[in-house]
Amino acid sequence: MSYTIENLPVAVIGAGPIGLSAAVNLLDAGLTPIVFESGDCAGANLARWGHVRMFSPWSYNMDPKAVSLLKETDWAEPAPSEFPTGNELLKRYVLPLASHQNIAPHLHLNTRVENISRQYHDVLRNKGRAHAPFVVRVSNPQGERDILVRAVIDASGTYQTPNWLGAHGIPAVGELAASQSISYGVPTILGPNSKGYAGKSVLVIGGGHSAFNALQDLVTLSEQSNGMRVLWGIRGASVDNLVRSPKNDELQERRRLEVHIQTLLEEGKIDVFTDIAIEKINTENGKLMVQSHSHELPPVDEIIAATGFRPNLQLLSELRIAIDPATQSPVHLGPLIDPNFHTCGSVPEHGAEELSHPETGFYIVGIKSYGRAPTFLLRTGYKQVASVTSTLANQVIDEEPVEDNTLSCDELAANRCCAK
Repeated sequence: MSYTIENLPVAVIGAGPIGLSAAVNLLDAGLTPIVFESGDCAGANLARWGHVRMFSPWSYNMDPKAVSLLKETDWAEPAPSEFPTGNELLKRYVLPLASHQNIAPHLHLNTRVENISRQYHDVLRNKGRAHAPFVVRVSNPQGERDILVRAVIDASGTYQTPNWLGAHGIPAVGELAASQSISYGVPTILGPNSKGYAGKSVLVIGGGHSAFNALQDLVTLSEQSNGMRVLWGIRGASVDNLVRSPKNDELQERRRLEVHIQTLLEEGKIDVFTDIAIEKINTENGKLMVQSHSHELPPVDEIIAATGFRPNLQLLSELRIAIDPATQSPVHLGPLIDPNFHTCGSVPEHGAEELSHPETGFYIVGIKSYGRAPTFLLRTGYKQVASVTSTLANQVIDEEPVEDNTLSCDELAANRCCAK
């Protein structure tokens, strides 16, 4: 069977808000998306932090093109100025968009992308590389398949690859062995999961807003549960000037959280430990003993590692990508988002040019494009995919038909090799 590259679909990895936005924009540009989601529903990662209220309002969190598409149905548009939780974003926006008749046929759930390469080209081979289609290796309950595509948009996010507790950027000694008592990200603390923390001493590590969310829920639980102790460890020398957002901050939920944590500190409800650099974690008599520098913190029952996330670049090992060594973002984007110099409000506009790699036709978008920088907004991601899809739509591929035995997009759907 033969294909011309221009007739192949564009692969989108991840069916979160940014991945679905990419699908909407590709269809609007006259291109065919094929969206791979490893979870059993669109936006599966959102459900893992669904209890957390977002700093940005609905107006920041919805793609205008997707909104126009949803308005063709009986969808109830949220109030633009309200602040959704992750669950609300999932149920009121992501799932309705994923089930829209224009999007659903292109969505393949329970389908994990294992590797990406170029047809008949490993990373070393130059000749004809730019004109070879991409090969996307996917796996699902039915097995593995190779799918040919003309371009790849990686919107797979970072939530599945959190940063370690160790001060050196690698796991602390003993961290992996203690993993059953360590939660990464912002776990559900209140409600049905409260028994996991009620009556226990819990150490939260991290100086950002994810840590703030965990701390406020732990304090709430401690007011209902005897014997709890809430500890907070940060790398900095003090927690002075905790309220960093301006009074007129567009992201008012962010400022509200900062003020609330400052109040809890003043009330003595959180024990703070500064200058933390975790080197070792021991388990003694059922307690976790955390060693920072040459000192040990008080023993705790549980640790919450709110230390941020990093991109998984392993599946891209056969592609020619250019990554900033510090942020682990696309190399041209790195200086624009470096958290040492920028907040989410000061990152300049950027698009396909800044997101490009030596591998023509490959783009990382969304929070994964920010690498390890924590300053991403969904609104930024929607602008990214609009620029990338416009670039792909205007790209001219001059190449002869390619003989191939892998599955096309239509064959994939016909064989139902991807569960839906």
